[in-house]
Amino acid sequence: MDWQALWLSVKLSSITVLVLIPLAILAGRALAYRQFVGKSWVEALIMVPLVLPPTVIGYYLLVGLGSQSWLGQWIEQLTGQQLVFHFSGLVIASVFVNIPFAVQPIQRAFEAVPNDVRDAAACCGMSRLKILLKIELPMVWPGVLTALVLCFSHVLGEFGVVLMMGGNIAGETKTISISIYDSVQAFDFNAAGTMSLVLLLFAVTALALTTSLSRRLGGQRGANHR
Repeated sequence: MDWQALWLSVKLSSITVLVLIPLAILAGRALAYRQFVGKSWVEALIMVPLVLPPTVIGYYLLVGLGSQSWLGQWIEQLTGQQLVFHFSGLVIASVFVNIPFAVQPIQRAFEAVPNDVRDAAACCGMSRLKILLKIELPMVWPGVLTALVLCFSHVLGEFGVVLMMGGNIAGETKTISISIYDSVQAFDFNAAGTMSLVLLLFAVTALALTTSLSRRLGGQRGANHR
């Protein structure tokens, strides 16, 4: 077991969900409640990381945030650190790739909240922020938890985007998926098998939890329509 790579993957997953979930709550709520011109295009763009190969996304991020781009140069001048082949670049790449895994379940959860509940809260004089914190979030927590589990588990097993954006730097960008690849390349199938088993067990557990939460959310939605 490459414990350093596993710890780096867990760290990357944790930071990604901490950054992405609050943004996904705001985006999911806006998409659930608002109608605007081009909404279908926005939703399509959010879903793009699901259909594009990870290496393609990694390529565009590498070109767009690399030292040869104006954005990459501006960030390097501002922070003194380039994003490519650095842990911070992996965080940005992971956030971008996992947008659909975070936004979609949260959006569906907000769509299941009855309008009359929100209207009643507004009639009682509650502000939008208070309605979100006191009324909506307690009702959409299954969707938020589903998004968290999906994002965490997906980041834990990311390979293509991580390799394109971060390379293979031990202690900096070498995640457990890359360590598995290196072990196979070195014909160390025992190490590769052990690390693969860890990811498999985590994936099965995450999917079981996600399925259970989805059924619960579906039950709530059905009860709301009765």
